[in-house]
Amino acid sequence: MPDSDLEIKNIDPSLYNEDLAPIPHSKRSWGWFEIFNVWSNDIQSLFGYTLAASLFLTYGLNGWAVMAAIILAGVIVMFLVNLTGKPSVKYGIPFPVMIRASMGVRGANLPALLRAIIGIFWYGVQTYFASTAVALLITALFGAGDGTTFLGLSGVAWVSFVIVWLFQIAIFWQGIDRIKHFLNWAGPLVYLVMVVLMIVVWVQAGSELLPAIGTIFSGDGSHSGSGVAAFLAIVGTMVAYFAAVVINFGDFTRFVRSEREMKLGNLLGLPLNVAFFSFIALIITAGTLVLFGDALTNPADIVERVDSLPLTIVAALTFFAATVGINLVANFIPPAYDLANLFPSRISFKIGGLITAIIAFFVGALWVSVISQIGVPGFVNALGAI
Repeated sequence: MPDSDLEIKNIDPSLYNEDLAPIPHSKRSWGWFEIFNVWSNDIQSLFGYTLAASLFLTYGLNGWAVMAAIILAGVIVMFLVNLTGKPSVKYGIPFPVMIRASMGVRGANLPALLRAIIGIFWYGVQTYFASTAVALLITALFGAGDGTTFLGLSGVAWVSFVIVWLFQIAIFWQGIDRIKHFLNWAGPLVYLVMVVLMIVVWVQAGSELLPAIGTIFSGDGSHSGSGVAAFLAIVGTMVAYFAAVVINFGDFTRFVRSEREMKLGNLLGLPLNVAFFSFIALIITAGTLVLFGDALTNPADIVERVDSLPLTIVAALTFFAATVGINLVANFIPPAYDLANLFPSRISFKIGGLITAIIAFFVGALWVSVISQIGVPGFVNALGAI
């Protein structure tokens, strides 16, 4: 489609601002690698790792079945995002503008607002998870403090949370190109650190690792109901994890040069990436069962117990980078567009992002003491259903 066809002829201030306007093909710079890194940062975040590892433990299902369910979920999500991303590749518009075609120019605000609410919740939670990596680093270098807590968070945890919250605003304020560059180095670097962590745990666990993997793979039948129900529950949970991004995938594909590059990025970033990363999570979880007597699902807890200062520093920085990366893309950009769509003449993309960050601050602050009490799968499924 020629760039001239994307020009707005008659501007209505109640429906238009520069952030919502179509992006000409000549100004798009994203390819398959950027889309791949959207997904790699998503699953490689601390929350994503915790979710993947917990699926092998929560449902009492055979490990091969769990892996198959995770891959199937990746294929389902890939099929859906190829559909939802296509119009924005063609027209260069974000999700709240695209949805006007089916919901009307005013009715589009309803699904956009629902997506904004979900994004704000995720943003707060992922900010907390990113802050645990910073807290790990501060503790390793300067100590844990006096142990005083407020709302379940220590002084170090609060300082870390505020640091991450401010850092994300600073990156977001510099625009989409800076976010793209951040993603492109964070994604591959986290993969490297996860592989190194897997090797360290494997070496320390030694010959006991394979029996531990067998224990996890065998499943203990703890899930109430049939194996089919457990399989479908895992597929549903993984699809729910990506559900919000499925809806507004056009917020990212509007920057992509072609539909072919979008599909290649989705193929590499979803079924293949999710399968490989889940395998790494399984190996590391089995290793923690051998080394510590507990199957740990939070990488920050694992690195802390491995007790290697160089590994702690590198791992903390990369886990922080991956979690911040996906938070900016999946949970900051969408609400910013959605809120801007409510009042385009008054709320810009950046102002929408600030509103998101302020509300999300309180969500993240209450994660430990209130929200997390419903459990990780329950939290993911509740948001996915909405």
